[in-house]
Formats: sequence, C-alpha cells, structure tokens
Amino acid sequence: MDKVVFLDRDGTINIEKEYLYKPEDFEFIDGSIEAIKLLNQNGFKVIIVTNQAGIGRGYYTERDMENLHRYMNEILGHNGAYIDAIYFCPHHPTHGIGEYKTDCDCRKPKIGMLLQAEKKYKIDKSQSFMIGDKLSDVKAGRNYGIKSILVATGYGEDFKSYTTEYDGYAENLLMAVKKYIIGD
Repeated sequence: MDKVVFLDRDGTINIEKEYLYKPEDFEFIDGSIEAIKLLNQNGFKVIIVTNQAGIGRGYYTERDMENLHRYMNEILGHNGAYIDAIYFCPHHPTHGIGEYKTDCDCRKPKIGMLLQAEKKYKIDKSQSFMIGDKLSDVKAGRNYGIKSILVATGYGEDFKSYTTEYDGYAENLLMAVKKYIIGD
C-alpha cells in the first residue's frame, strides 16, 4: 500500500498568483522544496491535485500548465525532490467556456482527482494526507476519507477559524510535514 500526500499547488507549494501559468512568475514558498524532499525521503508518494479554472476560462492552455509543471519539476529535481504525479481540473461550473463549462466530479472539494490517483496507486488512506490553503482542499481530503491539513500560506489564514473542517493547521507546507506527517 502507498502512503500518499496530496498537495494543492497554488498557495501551498508556490506563492499564490492569480491564474499562474508562466514559469517566470512561479516562485516556491519558502520551505516547500524541503518539505517535498522530506516526504520523498520518508516513503510518501507526493501527488499534486490542483483546480486550474484558468484553463476553463480561456486564460491559458493545458500546454501552458504542463510547461509550468515541467519547470517546477526541474527545480525540484535540481534540489533532490520530485512529484510523483499531477492531476488537475480545468473545469468551472459557471465561468468555464465550451467543454470546460461543467459541474464535474474532479473540481475540489469533490474527489475525482484523488480517485484518478487510485487508478495508479494503492492508497493507504490511514497513512495519507491532503494539504492545502483553501477549504475546498481540506474538504476534498475529508470527503476522500483522509486527514486534512490547512496551511496559512495562500488563502489559509482566512480559513483558520473553520477548525471543524480540517485535522491540522500549520504556518506552511514544511511545518505541516514536520508536525503532522513525519514528526520533528
């Protein structure tokens, strides 16, 4: 069975920038690379699950997003870290255009992206986590049946008082990994 840490991307791994798709605008949040490396070293699969409504709204393409992910993975690789898989939801139920305007099963807080990961990984839910900076992230984890951790980076500080929605709270991804997952 695989121990998995599902990570939101924007506001959790990298600095939140509205509709981010350009590699030159991508910036890791301090400690994120170290956090991912610690998860790798401790036998966790690291899987990004990210809502990317900018695709659905026509602001950028899936290819743009893939280029950004390739850039992100290159930086991680140069630092001895890696992401095992990335799943994304390009849809938006009201602001999407064309085929992207749909109320899909993959947009967090729904669990479609986590279920997609099950097709490749044998996920041990008792040893898996979801970490993100929005209620939709932590609710997705809860809806899937795993522990959810809210981080203060991105929009997380806005949701700190919603304590019944998550299992742990940390200042950033590195603190979440050390406090709730690997211990330190």
